[in-house]
Amino acid sequence: MTTAQLIAFNLTLLAAMAAPGPALLYALRQSVAGGFRAGVATGAGLGLMAALWTGAALVGLNAVFALVPWAYLVLKTAGAIYLLWIAFQLWRNARDPVSDSARPGARAFFGGLLVNLANPKSVLFAGAVLVVIFPPDLSLGAKALIVANHFVVELIVYTLFAAFLSSAPARAGYLRLKPVIDRTAAAILGALGLRLLFGR
Repeated sequence: MTTAQLIAFNLTLLAAMAAPGPALLYALRQSVAGGFRAGVATGAGLGLMAALWTGAALVGLNAVFALVPWAYLVLKTAGAIYLLWIAFQLWRNARDPVSDSARPGARAFFGGLLVNLANPKSVLFAGAVLVVIFPPDLSLGAKALIVANHFVVELIVYTLFAAFLSSAPARAGYLRLKPVIDRTAAAILGALGLRLLFGR
């Protein structure tokens, strides 16, 4: 494994993180609603699960999904249901005070973990990216480095998001528009859940 390959992986990862999806949307909403600590904790959960999906791809879980399609279907269905549940909770609690809807500390971390656990397509994406960028004969140490690197990159990005979005102006704007923002987020997450449930 070369430095150039690791840089290429990081650039691909940053591009994937920038694409609107349940992880980014959930992290942004948690940062604005819950503040810096909630945003960082959510990002840590999202980043850890994303890194674990990369680790799973490195050890061949994508091949297991190809051989045992029902395992992928079970994970995908459970993930879609979880995203729909988050969407329902956001919609229902849109008019509640922030303290009732934001996830502090450990709850934020596990919320982030579950959001990325809810998308087994991540392992297929990771598998495709890894095959293109890295050689097939990676050592165990190199695989561990890729997984650790993935987690660190995600944590840095989500921490920067949290620092920006938990600022006083961002939070004041969120508090003014909370029902609209939360219901918009609920609609998008619900649509993503339905897409995951019924898409291929």
